[in-house]
Amino acid sequence: MKKIITGAMLTAALTIGILSSTVQHVQAATVASAASLQFSDVKSSHWAYSAVQKAISKGYIEGYTNGTFKPDVSVTRAEFAKMVVAAMELDVQEASGKWYVPYVNSATKAGLYASADFSNNDAGWNKVMTRDEMARMAARAIGEITKENDKWIYLATKAGLIQGVGKGQLAPKGLTTRAQAVVLIERILSKNTGANLDVDKYAVGNAEIAWHGTNIFTVMPEMWVTPESDWKRAGKASIEDMWDESKMTITSKDGLYQGKLEALIAIDLADPNDPNLGLIAPINTLKWFNNRPDVNNLMVKDQKNSYVLYFKGKTVFNKDPKKYNTYDYLKFRVDGFESPDFDAYTEKGVLNTTSRVYRNTRTDIPAVMIPKTGTIQQTDLVIRLQTPAGGSLFSESIPLRLQGNQ
Repeated sequence: MKKIITGAMLTAALTIGILSSTVQHVQAATVASAASLQFSDVKSSHWAYSAVQKAISKGYIEGYTNGTFKPDVSVTRAEFAKMVVAAMELDVQEASGKWYVPYVNSATKAGLYASADFSNNDAGWNKVMTRDEMARMAARAIGEITKENDKWIYLATKAGLIQGVGKGQLAPKGLTTRAQAVVLIERILSKNTGANLDVDKYAVGNAEIAWHGTNIFTVMPEMWVTPESDWKRAGKASIEDMWDESKMTITSKDGLYQGKLEALIAIDLADPNDPNLGLIAPINTLKWFNNRPDVNNLMVKDQKNSYVLYFKGKTVFNKDPKKYNTYDYLKFRVDGFESPDFDAYTEKGVLNTTSRVYRNTRTDIPAVMIPKTGTIQQTDLVIRLQTPAGGSLFSESIPLRLQGNQ
């Protein structure tokens, strides 16, 4: 990387090492030598210890002469851009203006920053970077591309660059710290050398919901499958892109009814840590329906090797309750996971197809259960939203249709 030192930058040298470019931080401490690797506030037990050691050794961030690193100090957009550019050893050319301008120019040229992200001015670059903005730059740094603003954090979590806070929570508006920054940058460098990173599946699932309203491709990828030719023929970049977010709202032909699917949430019953289990709690009282109204003792808790699809939705408006049933939930249907032995399903209580889930009445829980094994596919894999009326009033919207492996 080409080093740059200008007269203006000498004044800001203490802060270019990704402390803060503010006067307060300059007065607080001076930058420590990169050779000083031990910090009183980053012990060997600290979650970011290894990344901090590597970052200091590589020289793209520095500590303080008082023996601290200040891992919880926030990082501005400009500071983070400088760190990424330096760590990736991108070409940096001299430029007039603020100290960060050469690094911003380099980041822009490399495709790490786009003007649509935030304003390319002093006010914009001196704001503290959010986790969402950090994820965006990180995903681009490993070659990811998308035109959907809400997809960046999904791409970053799926690649293992971003981990969740708590139980997979994304905290997209949360602020980026020095410790988080160096950990992320070390992951970028590892990913670009071909390494496989640990992935926080709960964070990926939450990011997928935030992106396009479902987590089915994260939670149950072995179920929602289709030949590559299927999604390529549809002009999509991946199977995940086959989910059509625009079809999550259904409006009747006469315009008197509208329902909206807010999220289709997959829950893994075999995973006691699944963050969405609360949607169907308490599970011990939950039942599944085998098309026999006289059978009411088939318990969900006995079918842990299964997924639940929870349709979180609502009626937006119903202007004619005489035509359209006033359900508390959105009417839906899941096709493609058929029974190879329907008699075993109805007569022996063998879960081998998609089944409604309920607690007291057949329709009090907006969910279905699908066993992980034992089904067959004879039709396309389809998610349908339907108007709560039959005959000429019936219509449906299809957020997902896959050819599958039939």
